[in-house]
Amino acid sequence: MKINLILADDHPALIAGVKYELLRIHTLHVVGTANNSTEIVDLLSRVPCDILITDFAMPGGDYGDGISMLSFLRRRHPDLKIIVFTTIDNFAIAAEMRKIGIDSVLNKSKDIGYMITAIHAVHAGATYYSPTLNQAHVEGGPTQVLSTRVPHLSSREAEVVRLYLSGMTINEISAQLNRTKQTVSAQKRNAMRKLGVSRDAELFRFAHEIGLSVSADRSDVVVDDPVHRSPMAM
Repeated sequence: MKINLILADDHPALIAGVKYELLRIHTLHVVGTANNSTEIVDLLSRVPCDILITDFAMPGGDYGDGISMLSFLRRRHPDLKIIVFTTIDNFAIAAEMRKIGIDSVLNKSKDIGYMITAIHAVHAGATYYSPTLNQAHVEGGPTQVLSTRVPHLSSREAEVVRLYLSGMTINEISAQLNRTKQTVSAQKRNAMRKLGVSRDAELFRFAHEIGLSVSADRSDVVVDDPVHRSPMAM
């Protein structure tokens, strides 16, 4: 009995390569491929599928991508096994995926053998996460999410990041929290270092990927100066 798979990625060449490798395994059967969330939903309505293997960042579909797409698929197909195949190697994002019931998260840089192992593990009812992503999930609101999902991120650093992501400037955060601008800037820099990001564009992307709200008018801003903003294209 073969395991029916759907492969989804916005890079056709990658899909072709993965499909070629998986079809060499006699227990696996690729029943369809998709380039965005619209095509995933359409395929799942038409073909039998045991496991969906999908990229995380895959824009252009009617059902979004990232956490929003995965949450939608989990609600619509609660029994579907889902493996996320991604370039993201961040345990905070993996923790969010684990929280919503994703069965496996694999890094694209790993050998295809990891995926084959993950498919069989997930089909048998287990979970399979890349070693660097295998962290326990936590719960809480935006500030708690940041302070508990990232090692040693203090509650003050998390609060500064949360307010910054909401659209406030360093000066505004300083006034609201009754801290000096220098203290707020230092807490933001420390938080970004712990989050593994160096630019504000990456910080906004990180927030989007773990499901935190981002101010619409600030999501395309890159800031080099910690106090004064300088708009640039991402």
